[in-house]
Amino acid sequence: MPFQKIESEKLASAVVRQIEGLILQGILRPGERLPSERELSERLAVSRPSLREAVAELQEEGLLTTRAGSGIFVADVLGSAFSPALIRLFARDEQAVFDYLSFRRDLEGLAAERAARLASDTDLRVIDTLFQRMEAAHAKRNPADEAALDAQFHMAIVEAGHNVITLHMMRAMFELLQEGVFYNRQIMFRNRPTRDALLEQHRAINAAIQARDGAAARAAVAGHMEFVEKALTEQRKAERNEMLAQMRLRHEAEKTG
Repeated sequence: MPFQKIESEKLASAVVRQIEGLILQGILRPGERLPSERELSERLAVSRPSLREAVAELQEEGLLTTRAGSGIFVADVLGSAFSPALIRLFARDEQAVFDYLSFRRDLEGLAAERAARLASDTDLRVIDTLFQRMEAAHAKRNPADEAALDAQFHMAIVEAGHNVITLHMMRAMFELLQEGVFYNRQIMFRNRPTRDALLEQHRAINAAIQARDGAAARAAVAGHMEFVEKALTEQRKAERNEMLAQMRLRHEAEKTG
């Protein structure tokens, strides 16, 4: 974690500002455990009483939480982007899925363009490393790992765009994606031709960002999301046809029975 030494005259208020900044920038994530009190006070170069004062203030703000016997954690500051009732409506409405994909295409396209321009060398390494891990999962034919890395890859691009509003909005939205509210991503990754196509799309996105070509990065994201939309449309059509076929079989069985 990129903690920096605190000047002696700043004390608890400076600790508060630094931790607030790390949370705002998405470096400290919800649920992440902070170092022990001794380690953190040493890394920040402040006394333990000053650190405790800062932690108490951050707890009052709802940014940190203490778990008995476990330590200090970043609070769940994201929550859900939507109410439970609205999430249930999303899960039942087919159009919501495609509206969600359209939202991602627009917002992630901008994020990829920003990442190509503004990403640090460390950001680029993180994105490239995640893509390499996707390649490894693909070679092992592990759709569960590949689907999980897919989400991490896209979030790393959003993080590399260095827009804190986009970052926290997309983290809340990706929680819904990982929970399968909109669609089951693992099903898509079980189809070999689809998996192959998805990997090549992620390769194109990564290559454009590594080359710092913003226009190409945005176009690659748009192409990827359009492919996902088409794949989902075909998947749902196949599911409906299968359901109709089963209904016909049951109807024929009832007639002959």
